[in-house]
This record gives sequence, C-alpha cells and structure tokens, in this order.
Amino acid sequence: MPTDSRPPATLRPPNLEPVNAPHENLPTDHTLVLKVIPMPSDANANGDIFGGWVMAQVDLAGSVLPARYAQGRMATVAVNQFIFKQPVRVGDILSLVAKMERIGRTSMTVSVGVYAERMRNQGRYIKVTEAQLTYVAIDEEGRPRPVPARELPMSS
Repeated sequence: MPTDSRPPATLRPPNLEPVNAPHENLPTDHTLVLKVIPMPSDANANGDIFGGWVMAQVDLAGSVLPARYAQGRMATVAVNQFIFKQPVRVGDILSLVAKMERIGRTSMTVSVGVYAERMRNQGRYIKVTEAQLTYVAIDEEGRPRPVPARELPMSS
C-alpha cells in the first residue's frame, strides 16, 4: 500500500499586511446596524473571508432598517448590486451600515456599506463591500402585502 509522503495541507496564516486602500470615515447618512468579527472558520485556503459569508452578513444587516417599516414578515427578493472592493480578513472588525433608498407599496430598497478595521490598524476604516438589496413585506402565506410604515419612528 503506497503512502503519501507530502506534509498535511494547512491553512496559511491570516494576511496581516496593510491593504493599499484609502482610509474612510463611516458615512454619517447611514445607520450602524451590525458589527461582526470574522473567524478562521469563515476563511478560505488563502486566509481571506469567503464572499458568501460576507453576503450573509450584508443580508442580515440590510434587513434591519426595512424591518422597521415592514412591521412583520419580510423576505429578501433581490440583490440589486454587490461589489467586493477589498478582501476581508480574519480578525477584521466589520461595521455594516445601512440607508433606506426607496419604500414602495410592498417593497423596500436599502444600501449597505461594509467597512473594515484591520487587526493592526483599529480606528481606521477601509470600505470593503457595498451592496443594494430589496426586501418585500409578506403575509403569513408568503404573499406580498403593503408596507404599513411610510415614516420611521424617531430614534433616540
């Protein structure tokens, strides 16, 4: 029985080098809706975070503001735009911010920005992802229903 003399495959360590990207401030016209830190189990073999993991976080963050308008069940019906601008790395502190763009009769469109604070450069943000998603208010049978709230309640 032949044996394989190759060493076992291992993940390479997280990339800690700075990214050559401009630092930005979090936008003041968006609402901070989620902060999350990706872990090694969220990374691919190159040490970067899976795009699908980032997409899931964006969908969660994107649903926060529309839920205030829908006041009940809703569903993601479209990812209108999704742009990965920079890689996300293990240990980044991600700030996901959202802004309502449109409220229709049954649907709501929201923009989401994802900003990373790198492990060794906290307090300085790099925009890593931007997206626009549409959600629809649905009834108990899963059919579209009117969005009841046209104005957001005052936030404290």
